[in-house]
Amino acid sequence: MAEEEKTIQDELSLLILLSDRVIKSALEAESSKAECGELAKQADRLVHKLRSAARLANQPLYDRPLRRVAADVRKNLERAITLARKCRHSGVLRQVFAIAATADFRRVGALLESSIADVTWILSIFDSDSGTNLSLPPIASNDPILAMLWSSIASVQIGQLRDRVDAANNLASLARDNDRNKKMIVEEGGIVPLLKLLKEGASPEAQIAAALALSSLGNDQDRVQLIARELAVPVIVKVLGDSPARVQVAVANLVAKMAEMDTAVQEELGGENVTRPLVTLLAFDTVLDDPNLQSGTPSIHSLVQIARDPAVTNIHNSSSSSSLHSDGSSRGGNHKKERGIESPELKLELKISCAKALWKLSRGSLPNSRKITETKGLLCLAKLIEKERGELQRNCLMTVMELAAVAETNADLRRASFKPNSPAAKAVLEQLLRVVNEENSPALLIPAIKSIGCLARTFPAKESRIIGPLVSRLGHRDADVATEAANSLGKFACPDNFNHVEHSKAIIEFDGVPRLMNLLKIIGRDQVNELVLLCYLALHVGNNRAFEQVRAQDVLEGAARSVVAQHPDLRELFAKAVHHLTLYQTGAHTHRQAYAP
Repeated sequence: MAEEEKTIQDELSLLILLSDRVIKSALEAESSKAECGELAKQADRLVHKLRSAARLANQPLYDRPLRRVAADVRKNLERAITLARKCRHSGVLRQVFAIAATADFRRVGALLESSIADVTWILSIFDSDSGTNLSLPPIASNDPILAMLWSSIASVQIGQLRDRVDAANNLASLARDNDRNKKMIVEEGGIVPLLKLLKEGASPEAQIAAALALSSLGNDQDRVQLIARELAVPVIVKVLGDSPARVQVAVANLVAKMAEMDTAVQEELGGENVTRPLVTLLAFDTVLDDPNLQSGTPSIHSLVQIARDPAVTNIHNSSSSSSLHSDGSSRGGNHKKERGIESPELKLELKISCAKALWKLSRGSLPNSRKITETKGLLCLAKLIEKERGELQRNCLMTVMELAAVAETNADLRRASFKPNSPAAKAVLEQLLRVVNEENSPALLIPAIKSIGCLARTFPAKESRIIGPLVSRLGHRDADVATEAANSLGKFACPDNFNHVEHSKAIIEFDGVPRLMNLLKIIGRDQVNELVLLCYLALHVGNNRAFEQVRAQDVLEGAARSVVAQHPDLRELFAKAVHHLTLYQTGAHTHRQAYAP
């Protein structure tokens, strides 16, 4: 059997056998009998410790430190056997060996003492009543963090509940210190005990500590994949749907972290329907302005949604709820009630965490976006954008932005979830326009403007409320807001948009060209979005006098060389735009010359 395949019982049995050989060889010594006698005493002390460890190994335990110590103990015992056997020589060899033996005995004796101390320390961390052992064994003398990790992981796995919570919090603290600690926690087998602590639900404090520790590890794609590989996703989804609110906050944050770090894990979370409890929790205490809900007679489409996803039923029920369950959880009656009703601060924190998780889950994911929009998720997000402020409002806007970005690239999702006459799409558009018109914070304006741009192809030519607010934001003092407005307007004027001509005319009517030219005067920043929008407008409505008044042709010709050098794919667009402006402006100039008095 290969060494790495040996069970821990096999490892310990071998060490016990080697200890017995040390004792036997030491007792048979012909020289250095006093020193060999001391070796035998040390080996006897060690073998008693090893037998105690072997008894512990008959039950499931955290064996990582025990294996590391066992490897060192084996080397030390083999050196002791070699030394003791040399003492069986007689005659001349005995005299030669005696000259150098003193230093060897001193060195081997020190090694055996270290082995005894290491095994003693290992036994102490497996004592479930002793808590986390903060002492330092010889094997970790050069890396004290290793001993702290071993002791904490062992406590998480087999300690008393209070000790398990403290140990999990200690691992979270170590993980937050630096990436080396995170890597070591994973390498030393810390993931499985933390997941076990989260799954067991022994107490809310234990689950929170486990979730926080896992979140601290989850800032790296490889570590997130390792967490998921230990069947973490089903555990996380179950705990999220059936726990007190304060636990759900920590688990929702864990979901957000894992979804952000790895797309495969993001899809796995969606496959386990993690969006269901998240949307349901987000909808609590939120009255949704859905005519179907208010009339009490759901439409056929709503009935189909309910049949497809029970989360819709949960949200329907929760939309008229006045509070969370008294234990702060999203399901009814499976968890014992905590003390009274959760505080408004905790409810807000939970909604913030759920909105952030939905934001990260929807980013670039068509399946997850479908799951969110097929529930009443859009209505809920619209209502929260309207009523809330601060981080919750922003997280909801970011979620809508990601959903819109996915819909931009998928016509089926766009038609199913963002068609202009659907209540959810109307509610979302109303709030996006309100933010664009009333808010001034870039953190809110950018996702709202980007969302509208992503949905540009869904708006009819006669929709008059949208272009004006976007054009006005071309003059915003924050350059990122102005650039995003130009980018979104570009999607309205893009030839891929069926109504591009009508939208381009609307941009001109709202004085879009002068505002755009003012934006282009700002030096020292990338202006590709602005120039592309100017090109589209020149192509579709180049005969408008607004271009000649601001000398748009000169601007495009001047910028063409530098922009095309960095973006060769724009060469043809710039050439066509300049040609159109040259054609129309020359014709207009000639016409005015002919009729001049």
